[in-house]
Amino acid sequence: EAFKKIKIKEPKSLAMGIRVDSQLLKVNFEELEFQPSDYKKILAAYRVNKKYFRLKDGSYLNLKNDYLDSLNSFVDDFHLSENDLFETEIELPKYSAFYLKSLTESSHVLKATVDDSFNALIEEFQNIDEARFEVPDTLKPILRSYQKTGYRWLKTLSKYGMGGILADDMGLGKTIQVITLLLSVHHENCQPSIIVAPSSLVYNWKREIEKFAPMLGVSVITGAANERKQLIEAHQGNGIIITSYDLLRRDISIYEKMDFEFCVLDEAHYIKNHLTQNARSVKKIKSKRRFALTGTPIENSLADLWSIFDFIMPEYLGSYTLFKKKYEVPIIRQNNAALLSRLHQQVAPFILRRLKKDVLKELPEKIETVVYCEMEEEQRKIYFATLHQMRKEFHSDLETAGIERSRIKVLALLMRLRQLCCHPSLYLDNYKAESAKLNLCLELVNDCIASGHKILIFSQFTSMLDILSHELKKQEIEHYMLTGSTKTKDRLELTEAFNEGNVPVFLISLKAGGTGLNLTGADVVIHYDPWWNMSAQNQATDRAHRIGQLQKVQVFKLIVKETIEEKIEDLQKMKLDLTESIVKEGETFINKLSTEEIVALFDEETNEI
Repeated sequence: EAFKKIKIKEPKSLAMGIRVDSQLLKVNFEELEFQPSDYKKILAAYRVNKKYFRLKDGSYLNLKNDYLDSLNSFVDDFHLSENDLFETEIELPKYSAFYLKSLTESSHVLKATVDDSFNALIEEFQNIDEARFEVPDTLKPILRSYQKTGYRWLKTLSKYGMGGILADDMGLGKTIQVITLLLSVHHENCQPSIIVAPSSLVYNWKREIEKFAPMLGVSVITGAANERKQLIEAHQGNGIIITSYDLLRRDISIYEKMDFEFCVLDEAHYIKNHLTQNARSVKKIKSKRRFALTGTPIENSLADLWSIFDFIMPEYLGSYTLFKKKYEVPIIRQNNAALLSRLHQQVAPFILRRLKKDVLKELPEKIETVVYCEMEEEQRKIYFATLHQMRKEFHSDLETAGIERSRIKVLALLMRLRQLCCHPSLYLDNYKAESAKLNLCLELVNDCIASGHKILIFSQFTSMLDILSHELKKQEIEHYMLTGSTKTKDRLELTEAFNEGNVPVFLISLKAGGTGLNLTGADVVIHYDPWWNMSAQNQATDRAHRIGQLQKVQVFKLIVKETIEEKIEDLQKMKLDLTESIVKEGETFINKLSTEEIVALFDEETNEI
């Protein structure tokens, strides 16, 4: 009876006005229902998950409603304090416009009145293909339609002082889209631009710029420290400086004193760990616009995405501590779908991702086949004896140190098992018997060559590539090999020689050659050994399956049955791509292996995860 007498209040709508003023958005709330002091307490109660809040008149405010959800999202997502709500006008960066628009559209209580300039800003991004940015004449006949769209997207972001992530699928021509952007400002009185790339791709950028935009002055910064200093200081006008992550880190004391028009990061996953010197150095660069290129904006965790956004638009996603608490932990540990959707809304306007299957209807198909083999008898005995011993070691470490402190040891143990699958001599010096997988691979190579195909063979173990090279030489099969020790200039020469010549096989270490190479001369890809990171394998495959490929690409993945390799394959199937969950919204996902999954990897009884 007493409860029935309690007056429960339901808050009404939140009305706000939004206008664009130079590089800022100006937001003001109209007719707030409660006093400033009340709002602080109301939001505090809401954040500790209380259901009601008692107002000064004795009535109770229902805290489980859209009004508080929307108000809290507004304060939280734009990094405001409760006091900011009562300013005459709240100032937000212009890049907040898109998320603000999505918030007002998805909320039943946020009612926004916007000025014409705000609508014009939103419409310009919604109709990129109609943007009035002409493609430079020399590149009009070269760019495909989706590349012209990508260029206009970059130009539109640039116009409003924003950064972005060009996350197109591997092989879709991210490089030429950026070159078009740089060429479009060539005649303007602007500052130089800087491109930072892995050392293996520095000369590739130089060659592409000289091919498609020779009028742009290019300085590749290499050599000893004093030579690099002279090259940087000698660079004149609004041309392009190209350097590697490693050299940028060493020369950052020079670069941080300079002002750039554009700063472009190629293979931006090189800064995915925000604590590394790579990440810290590039974030010291002063430039008007910042863009990141990567086919995998998220390789392993949401922290990867935060670090790249911290480069292109610092503060947009807040500090990492805030981001981790607000998004990373609840999404990954609790599979919070609502927060995943909210993060997607925030980042989507600044990520452009197109897939080959959507934009390159004329690209030949890619046929993937998993080829299984069973171990030779001697190999099988060694494998299971080793597995049995390692299982004991693993469980002992698990009991004494726990899973988190044992992860590095676990990876070392698993690597030994993977080596035994590839070829036992990778782990045992005196092994003289055969390897089932090596025999399978050589059979495939001979069959493909007999049918006139050219082949890329990827492995993570350079010592395995040495074994393959030795066997190919015995069979008098010509081949090239590329590893981490291959010089940058030699990479380009090997790539061109393979694409244009008759050598049928190219052995490549996954880490050294998985990105940045154009190897459309091949139409067969063999992945000798599987890796946890499926995106790394896909990137390697796309050295051949990319623009310029005229033939079907056949991909073979070699797996030894009843081993760790089969379990890795199962885990790849289970682990949905994290990139798809954010860049293209999907279902929940597993961020890293659980204790149970790691235990299952050492299980001798079953091959199921």
